[in-house]
Amino acid sequence: MEFGEKLQQLRKATGLTQEELAAALYVSRTAVSKWESGRGYPNIDSLKEISKFFSITIDELICSEEIIIAAKDERENSLRKFAAFICSLLDIFIAVLLFIPVFGNGVLSKSAVSLFMMTDIQPWIKYLFVALIIITVLNGICGTVISGMDRPIWIRHRIVTGIALTIICSGVFILTRQPYAGIICFSMLIVKGGLIIKIR
Repeated sequence: MEFGEKLQQLRKATGLTQEELAAALYVSRTAVSKWESGRGYPNIDSLKEISKFFSITIDELICSEEIIIAAKDERENSLRKFAAFICSLLDIFIAVLLFIPVFGNGVLSKSAVSLFMMTDIQPWIKYLFVALIIITVLNGICGTVISGMDRPIWIRHRIVTGIALTIICSGVFILTRQPYAGIICFSMLIVKGGLIIKIR
C-alpha cells in the first residue's frame, strides 16, 4: 500500500476530515489532499508529525522508495524557495538606484548623479523611474515573505513578476539613455535567469 492510501486509511479510521488532520499537523488542507491523492509527499518534519500523531513508525507509514522520493521533493522545494528568496532580495536591492550616482544628467553634464539629483530630465521620466523602482522593491518584499511559505504558485508568480519588472526596468533605462542603471538591471536579470535555469 502506498503512502497516500495509508494516510487516508489512518485518517478515516480515526474519524477525521482532511481539514481536522491538517489542523492537527499544522499544514493546509490542500497539503493533506495532495498527500492522500499521491501527488506529493510530506517533508521529513511532517512525516515525523504524522507518525507521532497516529502512533506508528515512519517505516510503517512510508516505504524506503517513497522516503527517497520525499527527500528528493523536499530538496527541490528547498532549492525553489532559496532561488525565490535570492530573486526577491535582488528586487529589493534595486532600491540602491534611488541613491547611488548612476544616472546621466543631460548632455551638458558629464558626471553621473543620483536619481533625486537629476535636473535636466522631464519630470514624468523621473517619476517613471521612481515608480518602477518602488514597484520592483515592493514585489521583492512580498517575494521574501512568500518564499518562506509553502505556496509554490505564489512563489512562481513572484519570480515571474520580478523578472518582468527587471526586464521593464532594463528596457526603460536603456531607452532613456541611462546605460549604467540599465546595466545594473540587466546584470540582475542574468543572475535571476541563472538561478531559474539551475532549479529547472
